Amino acid sequence: MYIKQAFNIKHDWWLYLIGVLIIVIAVTLGQIPYTVALIAKAVEAGMDLSKLDMNEMMELLESNLNLFLMLLSFAVGLAGVFFVAKFLHKQSIKSLTTSRSKIDWKRFWFSFLFWGIISSGMVLVDYLMSPDNYVYNFKLVPFLTLAVIAIVLVPLQTSFEEYLFRGYLMQGLGVLCKNKWVPLVVTSVSFGLLHIANPEIEKLGYILLVHYIGTGFFLGIITLMDEGMELALGFHAANNLFTALLVTADWTAFQTNSILRDISDPDIGSVEIFASVLIIYPILIYIFAKVYKWTNWKEKLTGSVLKDD
Repeated sequence: MYIKQAFNIKHDWWLYLIGVLIIVIAVTLGQIPYTVALIAKAVEAGMDLSKLDMNEMMELLESNLNLFLMLLSFAVGLAGVFFVAKFLHKQSIKSLTTSRSKIDWKRFWFSFLFWGIISSGMVLVDYLMSPDNYVYNFKLVPFLTLAVIAIVLVPLQTSFEEYLFRGYLMQGLGVLCKNKWVPLVVTSVSFGLLHIANPEIEKLGYILLVHYIGTGFFLGIITLMDEGMELALGFHAANNLFTALLVTADWTAFQTNSILRDISDPDIGSVEIFASVLIIYPILIYIFAKVYKWTNWKEKLTGSVLKDD
C-alpha cells in the first residue's frame, strides 16, 4: 500500500516536524530572489512595497520574469522535499511517489494529456461562446519565452505541492495516525488553505476555497485509490501548465504572456464552484476508476494503516 510503505523508512513523528521546517526554509530561501527583485523595482519606481496588494506587486516586474521568479521558490521547495525524504527519512523518490515497483509514467501521461485536452477544450468553448470576454494576447517572442519557463518550472511547482501534500504529509500522517481518512482530510484542507493568499480569493471571495479544498480531496482520493501519485502529478501539471499558456487575467495568480487574456468582470457563482467539485471531479474519478479498475473503496480511503508483523 502507498501509505503503508512509509513504515519501511524512518518515520518518527519528530522527524516530520523537522522535515516540514526544512521544507519551509527551502521555500523561503527560494523566495529571496523574487523579494529582492520586487524591492529593487519598487525603490526604482519610488513606491512603498508594503502598501501594494498582490496584483500591484506582480505588475512591478515584466510578466515572464515575474513568473520565473515566482515559480523558482517552488522548485527550491521541491528540492527541499527530496532532500528531507532522502537524508532525514532514508526514503527513495520512488517510494515517495508510488507503491509500484517503479514510477508508472504511462499513468502520468494519461492523466496529463487527458485533462490537458479537456481543460483546453473548455477554454476554447468558452471563447467561442463569449468572445467579447477575451482579447487576443499572442506575441511570438514573449509567448515562446513563457513556454520555456512554463514547461520547465510549472511541473516543478505542481510536483512540489503534490510531493508535499499527497506524498510526504499523506504518508507521514498515515503511519502516525494509523489510518487513511485523517491524512486525506488534513492534506486536502491544508492544500486548499494554502491558496488563501491567491489574488483569485481577493477578487471572488472565500467561497472559492471550496474549489481549492475540493481539488485537494480529488487529488487525495485518486492518490489513495491508485496507490500512487502518478495520476495526481499528471492532472495538476496539466491544469496549471495549459492554463498558463492559454489564458490569463489581471486577477489571477498566473499573469502570463498567454494566447488569450480574459477581460471579463470576474464573477463566479457558487453554482459554478460546486459544479467542479460535485460534478466534474466525480466524473473524472469514475473515468480513472474504470480505466484502472479500482476496487475496495472504503478500505483504500478510510481503512487502517498497520505495520506488518
